[in-house]
Amino acid sequence: MYTVEMRQLLVQRGMRVTPQRLAVLEAFAVLKKHPTAEQVTRFVRDKNPHIATGTVYKILETFTDRGILAKVKTDKDHMRYDAIHEKHHHLYCLESDRIEDYFDDELNELLHNYFADNNIPGFEIQDINLQIIGKFEHPGG
Repeated sequence: MYTVEMRQLLVQRGMRVTPQRLAVLEAFAVLKKHPTAEQVTRFVRDKNPHIATGTVYKILETFTDRGILAKVKTDKDHMRYDAIHEKHHHLYCLESDRIEDYFDDELNELLHNYFADNNIPGFEIQDINLQIIGKFEHPGG
C-alpha cells in the first residue's frame, strides 16, 4: 500500500491522517499475512520507537471499527488482523497457526444461495466468512 493510497483510505473512512496511523498501515503493507497485534507493534516501533504500544493497539481497534481491518481469531485464541477487503475465506493450519487467504467465487455464491433459501429463524445474516481448518502438506504452502 503506497502512502498516497493510505492517506486516501483514512480520509475515505472519515479519519485524520496521522504519522501513527500511516505507520500501522505500512506494517500491513509489509507484513501482509494476517499479523498479530504484537507483530504490528514490533514493526511500527522498530521504525518509530516514539509510538507507544497502547497507541498501536488503539489504532488497530479503530481500524477494525472503521472496516479498514478485520479480526481473525485462530484456534489457539490468537487474534490476527486482515487488511484484505475482497471477499475471501481463510485456510487455517492447526500445526503452524498459519492463515492463508482462500478466494473462491463459486463457494461464495453457493453459501449466499444456501442461506437465501434456508433462513436461520431470529437471525439476520450480514456476512459469511469461513475458516477452513486443517494442515498444510508442505511447510511453504
